[in-house]
Amino acid sequence: MTGRKRHVAVDTLGLLLTIVVHAADWQDQDGAEWVMEKLGEQYKRIKVVFGDLACGRGDLPEWVMETFGWILQTVLRPVGAQSFVVLPKRWIVERTFAWLPRHRRHSKDYEKTAASSEAITYIAMISLMSKRLAKANY
Repeated sequence: MTGRKRHVAVDTLGLLLTIVVHAADWQDQDGAEWVMEKLGEQYKRIKVVFGDLACGRGDLPEWVMETFGWILQTVLRPVGAQSFVVLPKRWIVERTFAWLPRHRRHSKDYEKTAASSEAITYIAMISLMSKRLAKANY
């Protein structure tokens, strides 16, 4: 989607914990810092956070450790990999992004503001989770 970046934090099942949507002219590590701040407000028991290569840039891992006491571990590509490789932990986030277009509102970027885009993403994930809960109770 043009003009916006979406940063998400998910649990080990791929269910959304928090999302940050911002303009595309921000650096990825700045968006990751914003995600960490939102995570820190809501979740106190986190010990380890996995992130992509952008999370390892700058002093973000040190800032996360000093601020929250979490270990920010970057998931790197294997050395010498030339083609597509499924990266451990990263595929969980990619799968979550793949679930979102099933919600019709995510077929295009209809939202005018970043806040409404975040809200629609929460609604899409609530819908997905409630459908799974309904199936589990049969």
